[in-house]
Amino acid sequence: MKVVICGAGQVGFGIAEQLAAEKNDVSVIDKSPQLIQSISDKLEVRGFVGNGAHPDVLSRAGGADADMLIAVTLHDEVNMVACQVAHSLFNVPTKIARIRAQSYREPHWSDLFSREHMPIDVIISPEVEVGETVLRRLALPGAVETVAMADGAIIVAGLLCDENCPVVDTPLRQLTELFPDLKAVIIGVKRGERLFAPRSSDALLVGDIAYVATERGQVSRTLGIFGKEEVPANRVIIAGGGNIGIYVARAIEERLPHATLKLIEADRARAVSIADDLKRGIVLHGSALDEGILEEAGIGESETLVAITNDEKANVLACVMARSLGCARGLALVNSPSYVTLAETLGIDAHVNPKAVTVSKILQHVRRGRIRSVHALESGKGEIIEAEALETSPLVGKPLRDVTLLGGMRIGAIFRKDKVILPRGETVIQARDRVILFAERESVRRVEQLFRVSLEFF
Repeated sequence: MKVVICGAGQVGFGIAEQLAAEKNDVSVIDKSPQLIQSISDKLEVRGFVGNGAHPDVLSRAGGADADMLIAVTLHDEVNMVACQVAHSLFNVPTKIARIRAQSYREPHWSDLFSREHMPIDVIISPEVEVGETVLRRLALPGAVETVAMADGAIIVAGLLCDENCPVVDTPLRQLTELFPDLKAVIIGVKRGERLFAPRSSDALLVGDIAYVATERGQVSRTLGIFGKEEVPANRVIIAGGGNIGIYVARAIEERLPHATLKLIEADRARAVSIADDLKRGIVLHGSALDEGILEEAGIGESETLVAITNDEKANVLACVMARSLGCARGLALVNSPSYVTLAETLGIDAHVNPKAVTVSKILQHVRRGRIRSVHALESGKGEIIEAEALETSPLVGKPLRDVTLLGGMRIGAIFRKDKVILPRGETVIQARDRVILFAERESVRRVEQLFRVSLEFF
């Protein structure tokens, strides 16, 4: 597949890294010579210096032959025009744009992005995606990662196995025997730097992160089995009143009517504006690194500090300070891999990586076949995938124990007519089933083939 990416920042780099690793033909455009030099040195991609919305630049980057344009520059308008040029001049089939300004997303302007006007096939809104990720973490505080699949009927939770985890050193097949009525399957394991699909004979070790697919109604029981019985937060402090902070604050007010909310914002004018906007939340003007401000916010009585400022170092430090002042949990927004490692080392309960969230959303539309949802793990070392099985799929019509194409992947659940089915050896996948699975990086292409619409796989 030939892909042109406009923007060589963190998101553009992440997408290029993933697609190049899968041997796609990738071109990257950016106005910064330094970013283009860096991405060309590190990845097997072609780099072009220039404005991605300019026809001559798109042409040099291979726009005329491209299967897809992904516009993720820092400027919404550049992304929008790049899609328009790709459509009007080069007839690029699929165009994806990152658009941050929420005014473009208002329902009464929805016709703006139709093929007759501004032909963008997929719009990615990082603030919304990251905000929803934060809200899922607040709902399941015992998990370090939370992904909703099958219209929310199935949850995949990343659970850290510490010394008190009751299921450590137990082969996975024995867990099935111990909890036969539990609709939960361990589909992926992170062990050190390795991320893999476990076999039934494997056992979890202390320090592992287990990715467990479970029916929504059994999430609490599943977390309890792993020793993660923590109640959702009802007293939340948000550090940072940017777009993500405002989105999360509004959502908490709407969805958690009994929760108390306080928000800390460093910019006075912004703090006043937020205070006027929120219905119940209390806004404090100051720094989340100021111990006095944290104590004024009631940090010692709060369950969670959500640190989502634009400064990831400040986010990590704020969570550390909050824990030292008696806050039960900290959730930090971090982008750099070094800060992710630092957050884990310092015992921060969970973190959200905006780049990873946005890359996952884009991959959902890059993947071939009937792929309905994708969530990348550990910078693309593996993916949690929801795919729809068609009549032509080799998975359909035979017991799973007889399917020989599942190496490097593990099926966690099957969603059929609003019913969650736990996969067993005798389970037979039917056409139109939605299959939730984990795949190691080397097996992702095979997943695409298994769920292809055409007969090319055969």
